Amino acid sequence: MSFGFLGIQFGFALQNANVSRIFQSLGADIDDIPILWVAAPATGLIIQPIVGYLSDKTWSPKWGRRRPFFLLGAIFASAALFIMPNSPTLWIAAGMLWIMDASINITMEPFRAFVGDNLPSSQRTRGFAMQSFFIGVGAVVGSALPWMLSNWFGFSNLQVEGESIPDNIYWSFYIGGIIFFLAVLWTVLRSKEYSPEELESFNENEEEEYHHSLGAKEHRSIGKKQMRRGLVIAAIGFALSLWLLSQNLQKELYIFSVGIVIAGLLALVSGILQMQYKIGAFTTIVNDFQFMPKTMKQLSLVQFFSWFALFSMWIYTTAAVTSHIYGATDTSSQAYNDGADMVGIWFGLYNGVAALVAFLIPPVADRIGRKTTHALCLSLGGIGLGSVYFIEDPSWIYLSMVGVGIAWASILSVPYAMLAGALPSSKMGYYMGVFNFFIVIPQLVAAALLGFIISKFFGGMAIYALVVGGVSMLVAALLSLRVEDKDDVLVQESET
Repeated sequence: MSFGFLGIQFGFALQNANVSRIFQSLGADIDDIPILWVAAPATGLIIQPIVGYLSDKTWSPKWGRRRPFFLLGAIFASAALFIMPNSPTLWIAAGMLWIMDASINITMEPFRAFVGDNLPSSQRTRGFAMQSFFIGVGAVVGSALPWMLSNWFGFSNLQVEGESIPDNIYWSFYIGGIIFFLAVLWTVLRSKEYSPEELESFNENEEEEYHHSLGAKEHRSIGKKQMRRGLVIAAIGFALSLWLLSQNLQKELYIFSVGIVIAGLLALVSGILQMQYKIGAFTTIVNDFQFMPKTMKQLSLVQFFSWFALFSMWIYTTAAVTSHIYGATDTSSQAYNDGADMVGIWFGLYNGVAALVAFLIPPVADRIGRKTTHALCLSLGGIGLGSVYFIEDPSWIYLSMVGVGIAWASILSVPYAMLAGALPSSKMGYYMGVFNFFIVIPQLVAAALLGFIISKFFGGMAIYALVVGGVSMLVAALLSLRVEDKDDVLVQESET
């Protein structure tokens, strides 16, 4: 059931560890890297809830409800992995990142709901931990593959004249595309799903449906409030955009202001439709965002700060390590490419740690509770990420990545286990898609603000992005202690 995540994370690992390197090799400046990552998460905001909604509504006796989306996304993601390293220009590489990230999301989003569908609450922590294991294994090999091809099989890690990408990167993406498709295909062919009737028979959380049974009068009331809020939010975003324009500040900041405008317009349109009692997928998604279950709201803040830290690491680690520790900024130099290859090794290490720790999280969570376990893991991750600033010998980064790996194992499993316990089975994919907003939104914020913060306050020194990320992960650890874990409450009540 979880084997497909081996391929999914193989693709993500290659993307996260090497795309910024490809951008730099094609001529991107450090300050431009965050904005080049914007299109991918922006698309995720649209794709994830729609895929979740559609997969909830899909059923085939042969192919199930989630598996058709696994296969469709895998086909496009594998093709994008083949094309990405052959991008002749920077703008084509940015476009391929957009297609690759969107395709991976089509495959990945239903996988979260897949475990929630098939497992009862008592097994979900272990089910999501198993996903973490396969994610870790896939990411270890995927992250280290360029280094392995260079050091074990003789592929060059330097740019050849007339080529922008080293040979080891080309072949890493080709191998990744094949593994991605085959791993997902295994899950599609070898797993099974419960029918909608079977899911309904053991649904645990019908009381969480909230606004879905409201009539015309209630929807008009909601619509009127959304219209007012939408106008205010859009006006704030528009005013902020005008101010940024007048100050001639960095273009990345417009991502933030324009995002606010778009959020306001979406609320406004939803309000208008509900005033006319035109209720469809769009209005339902907007309402679900507004009327999230309490546990989901609490977890959304934890996710925001956790993933902001992760995106800080993924976007800036190559630039931070090569400049801060290896003293290299020339992408064609041996020192830069040696450091960049080591980033893949370190990313592989934290994913390997995550694969091992995944088996320890369920018994620890059974003993001290899931939210306390998550807080502990996030704290170790924040300390590990921030500690890179103090390191001069690259050998010590292995220890930093152990902390990050412990946090990564928990981020991939515990929040989803807590969330699944608060959701109705008929809306599992749908709410999981909405929940993924809090993976995408911090990526957009990171792309909008990190470049400005690093340039304005830290003299363009990329290492400070990792410090900011470490602090963000510690904030997430504190917020996780506030989460109301419904399954933990039920266990305590049953024991009483």
